[in-house]
Amino acid sequence: MHPVDLIRKKRDGGELSEDEIRFFVQGAAQQSIPEAQLAAWLMAAFLRGLTLKEEAALTTAMRYSGEVFDHAGLGRATVDKHSTGGVGDKTSFLVAPLAAAAGIAVPMISGRALGHTGGTLDKLESIPGYRTQLSLAEARRVLEECGATMIGQTENLVPADRVLYDLRDRTGTVESPWLICASIMSKKLAAGLSGLVLDVKTGSGAFLKDPEVSRFLAALMVDTGDRSGTRTTALLTSMDQPLGRFSGNWVEIWESVELLSNLRDPRSEDLRELSLVLAGWMIYLGNKAASAEEGRSIAEAKLTDGSALDIFSRMVKAQGGDVAILDDPARFHAPKFRRDFHAVRSGYLNHVDCEKVGWAVQRLGAGRERAGEPVAAHAGLELHAKLGWRVEAGQPLCTLFTDEETRFAEPEQLLSHALTIGSEPETLPALIGEIITSQNSGEVLRNQFHESPLHP
Repeated sequence: MHPVDLIRKKRDGGELSEDEIRFFVQGAAQQSIPEAQLAAWLMAAFLRGLTLKEEAALTTAMRYSGEVFDHAGLGRATVDKHSTGGVGDKTSFLVAPLAAAAGIAVPMISGRALGHTGGTLDKLESIPGYRTQLSLAEARRVLEECGATMIGQTENLVPADRVLYDLRDRTGTVESPWLICASIMSKKLAAGLSGLVLDVKTGSGAFLKDPEVSRFLAALMVDTGDRSGTRTTALLTSMDQPLGRFSGNWVEIWESVELLSNLRDPRSEDLRELSLVLAGWMIYLGNKAASAEEGRSIAEAKLTDGSALDIFSRMVKAQGGDVAILDDPARFHAPKFRRDFHAVRSGYLNHVDCEKVGWAVQRLGAGRERAGEPVAAHAGLELHAKLGWRVEAGQPLCTLFTDEETRFAEPEQLLSHALTIGSEPETLPALIGEIITSQNSGEVLRNQFHESPLHP
């Protein structure tokens, strides 16, 4: 096979065979195909889209391009959750211990912050000593001991994705539902899952802004997971405001630990509810409940009785983290500078440009613009009002945290455009919209297969 021939074939709208796609993926993993040719094929796939057969072949080839997680002998179902990324999205720290407390094994492989969205690994590493880079053997031991482990992608897990994702980031081909699906699902399926719950974000803070593209991606990932033998469900959820009370790194761990400790704040209720629903689906897909609704009830019971907090603490300790700070997470919060951002008028908080809020958090030092940059553990912000809440002129809308005083100016400018106060309250977006399962994913794909803006 010759790379140029396969580039031409996809460029001209042809369908590549399973062997041809495997050839390209192996060339990426082994670095035997030049980057220029890989990039050209990615752009052809971005512009032309893929068929469902090509999508399945690409995901499978990437999945087996390196080592895979073997859960033989574990004695329980393995289920994970994946979010397409958002601001203040810390559900992982709740759903993993909730599902584990219900008897599910949760081998969660997570990523880092990039762009306006936060990174689970950066948040975990704000816990002193916590190790995110474990071998699969080490992760297996933590999983056996605690029921959950939260780690980063290992060097040998889906190496093809590491190469192709880096190229997509540098060639403007990130926002393809086909390539996003293959990237996400290859890593999740390599984790050896029997079930997977997908949290696909919609709204101003979502990575994919067009709700129809998000819906298409959700159905595509469900179809891909089911074809691979992993029971998969996707929930379309709102990212029209940051999730919960805090956005940043340590502050999100703080908020999660408070919820696991049954300390409730009105600003965290959306986070609590979404986490319970996601955990409920995980428990259902892991055959520990007869329905997702029953699974949610089980999750709430595990939250209330403290067993989920116990599992989270044990996991942190098993991965080297200092569990003592979890006893009083507020006391550990130590940014060098903090400043309130005030409402300029009285009224109702009617609109939040969540992406701008995400960039404000990033500019405070909590995120990164390019891979490899350091992040500040205590940078971030605290919301004092949620959508629909009444606010008064001069009231703090949020508090900003940073380790560098010079960082305040740009976040304040972003927030001045991101938070809109109106005279009358407006209808709030639903937290959870459509739910896509194996029963309706095919219909969604049939209806949208030729209508997606990224699939001419």
